Amino acid sequence: MTHLRSTAAAVLLLGTTFIAPALAQKKYDIGATDTEIKIGQTIPLSGPASAYGSIGKVQAAYIRMINEQGGIGGRKINLIQYDDAYNPPKTVEQVRKLVESDEVLTTFQIIGTPPNAAVQKYLNEKKVPQLLASTGATRFTDPKHFPWTIAFNPNYQSEAHIYAKYILANHPNAKIAILYQNDDLGKDYVKGLKDALGDKASMIVAQASYELSDPTVDSQMVTLKASGADLFYNITTPKFGAQSIKKAAELGWKPVQILDINATPVSQTLVPAGLENAKDIISVNYGKDPLDPQWAADEGMKRYKAFMAKYAPGEDANSGIATYGYSTAALLIQILKQCGDELTRENLMKQATNIKGYVADLALPGMTTSTTADDWRINKQFQMMKFDGQRWVLFGPILTDEFKAD
Repeated sequence: MTHLRSTAAAVLLLGTTFIAPALAQKKYDIGATDTEIKIGQTIPLSGPASAYGSIGKVQAAYIRMINEQGGIGGRKINLIQYDDAYNPPKTVEQVRKLVESDEVLTTFQIIGTPPNAAVQKYLNEKKVPQLLASTGATRFTDPKHFPWTIAFNPNYQSEAHIYAKYILANHPNAKIAILYQNDDLGKDYVKGLKDALGDKASMIVAQASYELSDPTVDSQMVTLKASGADLFYNITTPKFGAQSIKKAAELGWKPVQILDINATPVSQTLVPAGLENAKDIISVNYGKDPLDPQWAADEGMKRYKAFMAKYAPGEDANSGIATYGYSTAALLIQILKQCGDELTRENLMKQATNIKGYVADLALPGMTTSTTADDWRINKQFQMMKFDGQRWVLFGPILTDEFKAD
């Protein structure tokens, strides 16, 4: 009887051997084949956030490099990019085209909070990944309601919690004035600050919002200065960040200034604002700054600079916008590699939420990227930084957002 059992076991084992290749066969959804992976995105090459258009240019250059190296598992990436001018109705039109006409496997790094908000429901209904969305609004890290959306940026409320901690420790009696973009981006930063200030939220003495269509924020700045505030919480994107910093200087208003990470690129925000006007502004970072001499011999930085010189010589390699484009494209490649031969939309989301200790070339030392089925936040660590008139200078320890709202 034993002999029969072992023979049966051997037959089963043999059967498994024959079945295994069938199980390991390639699996594709629309947009993926043996030779190609089709990926789509919208970027603002024109309009009020056109500074961010360079992100897409660097990403396209990175993918060109990967394709020159043979692609992913022998498959070339076909990146289809459309200009949506940071205009949500246009984003809707272009994303529909990507999904229904171009038949992409996934979207990647749609840029901006309003554009992503405009297509989130559509992409989730279609079960097309909204992969590494370029926004940190909380609604883009909500797997229960939007299981096909995963954001790349640190959560804006997380970032705001770090600022609140800094304010309470260093400026506990400050009178705070807030300028914010009137959308999910701005509102999240305001909510995060208020939540983490808790009982001390009464420190906020003035708030003013602006629309993306506003030509300037001059009148808002006059109002905020008149409030008597001595701490300015500046929640903007590059164009309006530059305007507000410049206007504060013109008005002779010199509060302690905290600037959100989206508006920190030196060439796109601080140069137009006037470098001297931007001196001593405080923000956070989660990546190495190419202008910081401490990274001169860093291997990751060397790889980045060599890439920029060869593949994107027309872009400003010292800009946070270029480093962002490089880092997001590299993470996309990591996720695609993890997918192996199972290039399905479902597996893409599975791999994006199963990143283990990935160390990016430009991550600050001690920072790694990990995601799990329970925590979809790709970036949740920060370090404070201050602008010295030429470049951002990091200070203090690596901070992880531990704040839990009630």
